[in-house]
Amino acid sequence: MIARLRGIVDSIEDGRCVIDVNGVGYLVFCSSRTLGALPEGLTTLLIEMQVREDAITLYGFFTSAEREWFRLLTTVQGVGAKVALGILSALSPDQLIGAIAGQDKGALTRAPGVGPKLAIRILTELQSKAGAMPGGGAAALPAAVVKGAAGDALSALTNLGYKRLEAEAALAKALEAHGEDASLDVLIRAGLKALAK
Repeated sequence: MIARLRGIVDSIEDGRCVIDVNGVGYLVFCSSRTLGALPEGLTTLLIEMQVREDAITLYGFFTSAEREWFRLLTTVQGVGAKVALGILSALSPDQLIGAIAGQDKGALTRAPGVGPKLAIRILTELQSKAGAMPGGGAAALPAAVVKGAAGDALSALTNLGYKRLEAEAALAKALEAHGEDASLDVLIRAGLKALAK
């Protein structure tokens, strides 16, 4: 089994790239997030290899968090490798955690190949597993913090029409700037200011 490739980026196409490892070109399917981050020249990709009767397919990831999410997403009925990569192109691991925790069906349906029914299935099946999954390290509002003033501020911002993921990101910045003991009005004002940008 191939678990990692270290080589030169030979070419990048829509949804895939070729990594040249000592003269052998490996075709690797990736999310647009990973493809967009590929450097020119030498790179290392974590690999998930799938072997079927008619094909051996390689899927590449920059972070272990993205690879773990790919593995988890493909356990959901109706989510194949292509759809999982589409979801990871539309949402980072942190955003996935937030979408599942907040039962945000709209965030998932932004991904190609994910309709309302599949989004509901993903949210239902992964709700108990998302909290244990790794994030990408970006600032996001932890599920445990969504209580007290932060929870009330999140509710206020979503009631004003902001999407939950946007509101969480804004509140994460507000909590970072003002601390977890900040009052509700301070958090709402700081959240609105961050969302206005």
